[in-house]
Amino acid sequence: MQVRDAVSHDSPALRDVARRSLEASYPLDQHTIAAAVDEWYAEERLAERLAHDEQLLLVVEEDGQVVGFADAEQTGDSTAELYWLHVDPSFRAESYGERLFTGVQERFTERGVPNLLGRVLAVNDSGGAFYERHGMEQVGQEPVDIDGTEYAQEIYAAAEGETRAVDVDGDTFYIDHTATERGSLGQFHLVYAEEDGNHYGYWCANCESLANAMDAMGRIQCDGCGNSRKPTRWDAAYL
Repeated sequence: MQVRDAVSHDSPALRDVARRSLEASYPLDQHTIAAAVDEWYAEERLAERLAHDEQLLLVVEEDGQVVGFADAEQTGDSTAELYWLHVDPSFRAESYGERLFTGVQERFTERGVPNLLGRVLAVNDSGGAFYERHGMEQVGQEPVDIDGTEYAQEIYAAAEGETRAVDVDGDTFYIDHTATERGSLGQFHLVYAEEDGNHYGYWCANCESLANAMDAMGRIQCDGCGNSRKPTRWDAAYL
């Protein structure tokens, strides 16, 4: 078993593994799966992504065959997100997923990025259970539009976070300073309605205000200063 960085000529293998994994784990139609896989893991697109330092794609091989890969990105000064962890269904009885997850954590820690968030569609029960086995807990849920159908996407983070209470119009909210996402003008921090509660929205560090309005693509824009968070991977522009 070998874990290594992906290279552009891994494109056919990544597309094949992603397609098999999505078909086995998600109730998505063939058109949606094929369009997303072709867009994100086409050789030219893959080469562009690998040229950016924020991107991280790790593959795991067995006897020279790619049997799984992890797709992640640094989204804040101290935070990265694991978007996808795909393992060919024929190899899921092994520890390939575990090795990939550990590899992602180690790579970002080496880069000085200690906090990892995980995203998974709520319809994939095994995905959420995987994160929980690794000491993470669900901290939020966001709607995401996939080819015209809205799904719930769960966000997972380390069970122990560093929060700070802030008063907004007489209500108390809790800002998690260990979980941030990059905006166009500054960082967004996850916000909870209760100290140990569910995800409520985001705190705009640029103008220090609460932003909790989100569209179905996962875009957030701060009404105070216009700071915006990019859409999720399932933006229609990618399909």
